[in-house]
Amino acid sequence: MVTKSRRKFLKTSVTAAGSSVLALNSTEVWSNVIIPQSKKVLGVALVGLGYYSRDLLAPALQRTKRCKLTGIVTGSPEKIPVWQSRYGIKDSNVYNYQSMSEIANNPDIDVIYIVLPTGLHAEYSIKAAGTGKHVWCEKPMARTEEECQDIIDACENNRVKLSIGYRMQHEPNTQTIVKWSNSKPYGSIKTLDAEAGYYDGRTDHWKLKKEMGGGAIYDMGVYPINALRYASGMEPVAVSKARHETTRPDAYTDVDETTYFTLEFPGGVLGEGATSFGHNWNELRVNCEKGWYELSPFQSYSGIRGVTSDGKQLNQTIPNQQAKQMDDDALAIINNTDVLVPGEEGLKDIRIVEAIKRSAQNNQRIEL
Repeated sequence: MVTKSRRKFLKTSVTAAGSSVLALNSTEVWSNVIIPQSKKVLGVALVGLGYYSRDLLAPALQRTKRCKLTGIVTGSPEKIPVWQSRYGIKDSNVYNYQSMSEIANNPDIDVIYIVLPTGLHAEYSIKAAGTGKHVWCEKPMARTEEECQDIIDACENNRVKLSIGYRMQHEPNTQTIVKWSNSKPYGSIKTLDAEAGYYDGRTDHWKLKKEMGGGAIYDMGVYPINALRYASGMEPVAVSKARHETTRPDAYTDVDETTYFTLEFPGGVLGEGATSFGHNWNELRVNCEKGWYELSPFQSYSGIRGVTSDGKQLNQTIPNQQAKQMDDDALAIINNTDVLVPGEEGLKDIRIVEAIKRSAQNNQRIEL
């Protein structure tokens, strides 16, 4: 039996496409119509229904107060009835990648969240911006600095907000670390260390494919890169001593399994970073003039905790990191205030990723 939603999924509508083209020239009108001043709960459409959407974002959207799951975009028709049954998604809010532009005309959807492999982030974030809906893009933002800038430009041109899915910056213990980068309760910062990795035994996955934005330096590397930046409160001036390692050369022919790097900050402050698909790493440490502090783990989905050199505990908790992130971002849209993690933040990390890759390839210090 072919359901209405599956017929819609397979349909290519010339009329709808034409209306979408018209809408591309009417972004200012969209912003006023789709999110009226009185709207307090935003509708979110997830683009890509893989693990992160299925097991983390969709459940988190059942716990949010400022946004809710109202739509899906998928290339897998067999997933549609499962998601509709579980989350009550209407036939009219189900799309495939070809019909995604029709979201422009759907008042149930205010935000499009891109949850696809990294290599597809730029293409579909730009498409999302073209609908006039606000854009949330999962980390890492894209493969290159140029792609990141293209996403930023598309959102600016369509007058929609862009937020990158860095959930840790919404987490309270991490926010304490960010505050301390300015207040310096343990004196000036001298060195930092950040490591993020997990053992991934898969040998046939998009994360092992260069064209899809695979590799540890992208998927996990943005955690230590971002952490070294927010924990120091500074931007690095150079990358040095970068190198790649692998214990599985047959699998890791196209991308890195493990990468080590040093970020050089102003004033001689050094940040040592490491990321891996072959090691279980999860620690951020800041060494200061009069003591130290650390988070371990610093990027898990729950249980972020830390300690200081004088015994203070960093153990604030929140019910769900993804729910906090999405509620914060939804509230910024509702109140028309700045998002916590804009596209420029994602771009800065990818600029560093590209420098790390060049440093490792050429065994050189790369100035930023």
